[in-house]
Amino acid sequence: MKQVNWLFAIVVIGFLTACETNKTAQANPLIGTWQLQTGTLVEKGDTTITDYTTGKKFIKVINGSHFTFLSHDLNKVADSTSYFSAGGGSYKLKDSTYTEHLEFCSDRAWEGHDFPFTITISGDTLVQRGVEIVESKGINRLNIERYVRIKE
Repeated sequence: MKQVNWLFAIVVIGFLTACETNKTAQANPLIGTWQLQTGTLVEKGDTTITDYTTGKKFIKVINGSHFTFLSHDLNKVADSTSYFSAGGGSYKLKDSTYTEHLEFCSDRAWEGHDFPFTITISGDTLVQRGVEIVESKGINRLNIERYVRIKE
């Protein structure tokens, strides 16, 4: 009989944990893994649009308090076209304002900066739009990124 009680307790705890995880995801729709589709940079009057669906891949993983991103080329050849970028840190979400605090980055000049974005989520699509400023690199640009949620 004790085994049945323990089994019942484990099932109930598992159910409650799943319900709590679902509540957290509903309260914070950013939680999950996102794949970047396009990135648009507007800097000094020039607009550059990058397609992240061919030749390169970029994902962002967001939990309840932190984010991380990983990006690399898909050519698998170590030459001048090779590319890798990674970073992460904490974030704050208030209404539609999502602010990343970049604590770690493969390009160290970006570390320690805050990047506020306005976000919109429609179905499985996340769009974040904001100005990135990194004075030490001479960067002051509008960044618009369109992601799709990676299904589990």
